[in-house]
Amino acid sequence: MGRETASALARWMHLLDHPVRPELVGVADPSPAARDWFESHGIPTFASVNELLGTDAEVIYAAVPHHLHESVYLEILASDRSLLAEKPFGIDLAAAESIQRSISNNIVRVSSEFPFFPAVQRIVDWHRSGAFGQVLEVTSEFNHASDLDPSKPINWKRRVATCGEYGCLGDLGLHVCHVPFRLGYQPDSVFARLQKVFSERPDGKGGMAACETWDNGLLSTTVGEIPVNFATRRISPGSTNQWLIQISGTELSAEFSTQQPKTLRYLPFQPGSPQAWREESLGQGSVWPTITGSIFEFGFSDAILQMWAAFLAEYVGETVAFGCVTPDEALASHRLFTAALASQASGTVQPVG
Repeated sequence: MGRETASALARWMHLLDHPVRPELVGVADPSPAARDWFESHGIPTFASVNELLGTDAEVIYAAVPHHLHESVYLEILASDRSLLAEKPFGIDLAAAESIQRSISNNIVRVSSEFPFFPAVQRIVDWHRSGAFGQVLEVTSEFNHASDLDPSKPINWKRRVATCGEYGCLGDLGLHVCHVPFRLGYQPDSVFARLQKVFSERPDGKGGMAACETWDNGLLSTTVGEIPVNFATRRISPGSTNQWLIQISGTELSAEFSTQQPKTLRYLPFQPGSPQAWREESLGQGSVWPTITGSIFEFGFSDAILQMWAAFLAEYVGETVAFGCVTPDEALASHRLFTAALASQASGTVQPVG
């Protein structure tokens, strides 16, 4: 994700009339191999966060494993820099609360790029205008298939010490919370069903290692009387990084999946009219206008650029139509995931504190 960010900043000229012109002043990584790529593109590198904080950087993007979030984010915040953090904003609720307490005058947001796809922004606009009528149900999912292969070597996301007890919830969950939370759907209660599909994986040294974290998570929640369903799956056959949102209402229903990145499906309803889904093929058109013609496709790298455009506009005091995840939203996701763990352990519905 550091390389994705560097590439997005290099494409900044695609944005029209943005108030910021960012300059990438350096990248910190303890791995010489990781630094090589940045150095090959003329970007200064450092072996530690402390060295990077010795530069004149005003904003830091921190993409590190979950167990490092608290220490690295606190170091950045103590230096009076603003921060675009990675999810889940701490390995657990206590870490997230510690980070939250350390925010003073810093502008802090959390990375979540998928809601910047044009179809999602259309759905957000419809919801804000009341076009859905009475909302009946909300579903938000993020599904992977890469871990379906049991011969895939274990990595840090399979260990509680580095990924946390949340497992797939912490790794993917803030992506599925971003839009529902922003639209006001923060759950009151949760019933969780979590799965550990494979008990062990190759350790890369000729042996096997235990898989400690949850692979898949289904969270059935309520917001008042409205069912809100969250799903995070690292083992979902056929899903290649699929993010989706569905909102059903009495006057309009709509859905979008990154499996079909141009296609917005929606069903407007009027009494006496046929109930028929429509499909619209969308091109460009997100939070910040670009030079790219509206007929051309929007992709993952465009979403990353739009996320950064929104964050840096907020950093200089601009109002944006849809912004990155806030620390309060990140903290709310931790409360949801903590309650989900309690639900899984007890087999009961749990309040979301």
